Amino acid sequence: MLRGTGPPQTTTSGSGVGGSPAPGLVPDWILFPGWELITVLVVVLAGAYLSKYVVRLLGRPVARRFPRQSVAQTVLRLVQFGVVAFAGLLGARIVGFELGNVVLSVTVFSAVLGIVLAPIVGSVVNGIFLLADQPYEIGDMIELDDGTRGFVDDVNIRYTKIFTLENTFLVIPNGSIRERDVTNYSAEDERTRLSLNVLVTYESDVAAARSIIERAAADVDVVIEGGPDIRIGSARYPARPTVLRSAFGDDGVVLTLRYWAQKPYKIPTVESRVRDRIWDAFHDADVEFAYPHRHLVFDDTSGTLDARVSGQRGPRVGREAIDGDANGDGERETTERVAVERETDATPTETDAADDAEESSTDDA
Repeated sequence: MLRGTGPPQTTTSGSGVGGSPAPGLVPDWILFPGWELITVLVVVLAGAYLSKYVVRLLGRPVARRFPRQSVAQTVLRLVQFGVVAFAGLLGARIVGFELGNVVLSVTVFSAVLGIVLAPIVGSVVNGIFLLADQPYEIGDMIELDDGTRGFVDDVNIRYTKIFTLENTFLVIPNGSIRERDVTNYSAEDERTRLSLNVLVTYESDVAAARSIIERAAADVDVVIEGGPDIRIGSARYPARPTVLRSAFGDDGVVLTLRYWAQKPYKIPTVESRVRDRIWDAFHDADVEFAYPHRHLVFDDTSGTLDARVSGQRGPRVGREAIDGDANGDGERETTERVAVERETDATPTETDAADDAEESSTDDA
């Protein structure tokens, strides 16, 4: 029995890609050297352009679905990345790149990539938890544990960008910021409660001082002067400025002013205005600021004091007397001679008085 043999079959394989191109997807005229890389680049660029269109198309629905701006931006970034990744996989499939090769490559380099990408992966994981916990949002004013204040400009799964009050950008990895204490001044209610200690003397009218401080704080335009109580948790606090007698200090009575600022964005300016109003109000009232006073009392048990009056020196005492005796008689004689000369110059002698009398009688004659 004879069997016919057909023409030999030819196959075209990819040059160094790891497989043959998908049948029917790549025409024969495009199979020139290096076509695989160019094909993948074209598909990825097309996917990048398509991802921008998809993001613009899904922007409004995602924003309505996720009220938080940071979460909505993260979702849109993931969608964009997914479209580009799908385009890359599609390009690899077109040129005949098998999934097994990818798995083999990941297996070979998994240890190295794990060491290199460990910080990045940790930051991404912390970013996911940060977006889930919602400690702050884009536009919120926050303060870090080192005193840095600023506005949150961007939050993603890798880092948080803060626009500080010094007009600088601060980029903090999410793994680092989750371990720090962060104060959010504008999370839900922008009203911020501030405190100020004022020390007045014990002789002042404390009741009048409390009233003056309350009125002075209420006169500042950025301070809430009254209204319904402000609720914090399960407690309610008065909205108007209040003054409490906090302590009895060594130099005066400590009065603590508690007041509410309408906005947390210019706290130092608000505090300065309140201090200025209190300063001006105290000058017009019978109230004095207290400052440290020290009274020194000397009695018979206080010992002696070496003092200088009108350039003359008092008796030597203590160490100075011992040092003076150790210098010898020459210095003592010099000191006594100077004292005698001063006494002679200051007090006229009897001989000088007689001479003056004789000169006076001669002039009369």
